[in-house]
Amino acid sequence: MTTAPLSWQELETLTNYQIDTVNGPTNSRATLRLFGHSESDVRVTLYRDNHAWCPYCQKVWLWLEEKQIPYRIEKVTMFCYGDKESWYKRKVPSGMLPAIELSGRIIKESDDILLALEKVFGALNQGMEDRTVLPLRQLERLLFRAWCGWLCTRAVSSQQEQRNREQFIEVVAKVEDALGRTPGPYFLSDFGTVDVIFTPYVERMNASLYYYKGYSLREENPRFNAWFAAMESRPTYCGTQSDFHTHVHDLPPQMGGCWENGETQMLLNKARVDNGPWFGLPDVTYPEPENSRMEALQRTIKHRINIIRVNPADNQLFDQALRCALTYMMTGEDCIPPSGSDVALRYLRDRINVPRDMSIYAAKRLRESLEKTASLVGNGQPAPIPTNHRRDQDPSNFARK
Repeated sequence: MTTAPLSWQELETLTNYQIDTVNGPTNSRATLRLFGHSESDVRVTLYRDNHAWCPYCQKVWLWLEEKQIPYRIEKVTMFCYGDKESWYKRKVPSGMLPAIELSGRIIKESDDILLALEKVFGALNQGMEDRTVLPLRQLERLLFRAWCGWLCTRAVSSQQEQRNREQFIEVVAKVEDALGRTPGPYFLSDFGTVDVIFTPYVERMNASLYYYKGYSLREENPRFNAWFAAMESRPTYCGTQSDFHTHVHDLPPQMGGCWENGETQMLLNKARVDNGPWFGLPDVTYPEPENSRMEALQRTIKHRINIIRVNPADNQLFDQALRCALTYMMTGEDCIPPSGSDVALRYLRDRINVPRDMSIYAAKRLRESLEKTASLVGNGQPAPIPTNHRRDQDPSNFARK
């Protein structure tokens, strides 16, 4: 059974999704976080990237959320997806992220930021320089280097590719051993600083190795899997968490390239991350919220003018096609879009950004609906997502979230 696309006014009646960005759950859209405090209590400003792609920004962001320190957020453009704001370069001449302003003083480098925050607000269960934390910080750096050695090195032979893989897996075994030294799922007896430090790059390892190497970090390592599950029980982490599709395409410009190994499993994984089905991927395992469709719809409606404007297709054609996809998402009934809109729908499918635009499950629902609707009229694919830069995601088009 097919149906006609709902109007924007009709679609608006199907969602009542809203969150309190200031005092509610962790979210990427906030410019102020108070946790029930007064705005006069704010002593910290966090400068982080617009798209929530920066791993070091995520580390500081997660720490502040866990400690519930009132703070302001100023969003800055990363080099790979637009021009750096001049006002930020006056504050931080290098333009690097993250930075914080603490009681009028600019502090850079994520580790230095956490050390400075600890001195003022106290440690997150364990301090950065605690004797139990220091060796685990070193292990995180060892894991990072092994990951880069495998992901970002173009192997000249199958033997070199295998060595890079084995070196990474050897370090993962050390991490599994470290996680096994405590009875709970975290690195130490309770959640704390170490877990925050591991979070950003382990999340990106999980995505990138699945896509570029055919290796599932979460599925191959039971203690890592338990750690991920424990992290996903924390609303703070869920509010900063991204999905596979976002990470595998935001990483190449940041990392200087990510190299596929061309193996069968890798090709299957890549096709699934790019084209679906997205449900069941090992990027998230907590239950889907009941309001995921309403979240996806609300976020699309909010930015529909810019979404339509930046799409390469004709505005009127894409407007109707997008409403068809949203109608399917909310009603479950096929809604045939205009001929030639398949490429336009998939262009948007590929540029949904988690968590900047919406949470993981909302993004999965929207991607699923865009792909299903596109498939009704054709198999056309948009131009590949750039790997040298991401100027296609210029944040000036969506300046205020």
